Amino acid sequence: MKPTSHEVEGVTEEKAILVSLVTDDLRWTAEMAKHSLNELINLAETAGLEVLGVITQNRETADSKWFIGKGKAEEVKQMVIQTGANIVVFDQELSGAQVRNLEELLDAKIIDRTQLILDIFAQRAKTREGILQVELAHLSYLLPRLSGQGKNLSRQGGGVGTRFGGGETKLETDRRHIRERISTLKRQLQEVVRLRNLHRERRKKTGVFQVALVGYTNAGKSTLLKQLTQADVYVENKLFATLDPTSRNLTLPGGKEIVVTDTVGFIQNLPHDLIAAFRATLEEANEADLILHVVDSSSEMRDEQMRVVGEVLRELGAHDKETVTLFNKVDRIDENERNLLTAPGEYLRLSALNEGDLEALQALLEHKLSGGVARFRIPADKGDLIALAYRIGTVQDSAVDEDDMVLSVRLDSADSQKFGGPLAPYRDGSPSAAPVSQTTSELE
Repeated sequence: MKPTSHEVEGVTEEKAILVSLVTDDLRWTAEMAKHSLNELINLAETAGLEVLGVITQNRETADSKWFIGKGKAEEVKQMVIQTGANIVVFDQELSGAQVRNLEELLDAKIIDRTQLILDIFAQRAKTREGILQVELAHLSYLLPRLSGQGKNLSRQGGGVGTRFGGGETKLETDRRHIRERISTLKRQLQEVVRLRNLHRERRKKTGVFQVALVGYTNAGKSTLLKQLTQADVYVENKLFATLDPTSRNLTLPGGKEIVVTDTVGFIQNLPHDLIAAFRATLEEANEADLILHVVDSSSEMRDEQMRVVGEVLRELGAHDKETVTLFNKVDRIDENERNLLTAPGEYLRLSALNEGDLEALQALLEHKLSGGVARFRIPADKGDLIALAYRIGTVQDSAVDEDDMVLSVRLDSADSQKFGGPLAPYRDGSPSAAPVSQTTSELE
């Protein structure tokens, strides 16, 4: 017999009621509360849920037993019965005891915002590293809540909250087994991190300038990477459309090649377990020579989203990196609003779909790379070093002097520091700021 319209491969179609609690300690404005709820709706739809209704509650503080209070919980129960919903999603993080109490009252699967985000990440993870990181985050979240996940675990035949690399978590799984799995995942991730660090070191040794795209989810980072590099990058108008970091080479108009990396999008209340598990991935921002903070100019919560990104970068220790703010999607706002877009430090207003704007961005990147001129005397048989000199900067002049190649190279700003600070321009045979022998040895 074929599955009914409500079942696919034995998994009941999940219909959800969304619940948002606004407490005094959050200090949210009405606009912020609305944005958080709209974001929850987008998250639910991204996870594949059919949203049947939304309930909001305002309280001084969260109720320790029912989270939203017994009376409001009864209201949710009536909506569940009337709509036939089988899952209730809360916009804030719940304790294990609250989950247990609400499940018994509502007779529905209960998940919170953190679980919802984890589920989306589980769907999006494609690489081994991403799958391991999601499972680690899921188990780290689950461990302290194990006693309160009774029905939730017994319901896990499929659907939201169950798509994790380690398979379904059974009710009888105890804390010891989860701790053992967490230890195994951490060891496996350490090996992945070791290999990632080797790749990073290799890139550093070749003198490749690295740029990281960071920003709120759905700000247009992947679109920008695709348009800049003409690479085959997955792009979709959804939250967390891409999860695993994607690096592509970009050849600038002057011929210099750089590496641009698209990182996972940030979001309000990004789960700490997720930040911890994805630290190795997010640290691409730490390793970058330049951070491009991509902002959705058309978002009503633009300033709040910029603040969230700043907080995550601060937590990662990347807040002091040189950063340029890119106000993306300016084609979606009027000219007056566009002219008001400003940010501390350097910024650029653009549309990732506008060729002229992309050219302006590439010009900015070339300006960031420009440095001093240095002369290198390299033995002609050292072909790898001659090739490296071409990679780390722009060769402005070359000549053969007996068995040596003498190159005048305009260094990138980062490489100028790497090779002893900005070097004085070479003119008419005048010595460079560093002895030729020393400079050649540093290339090696």
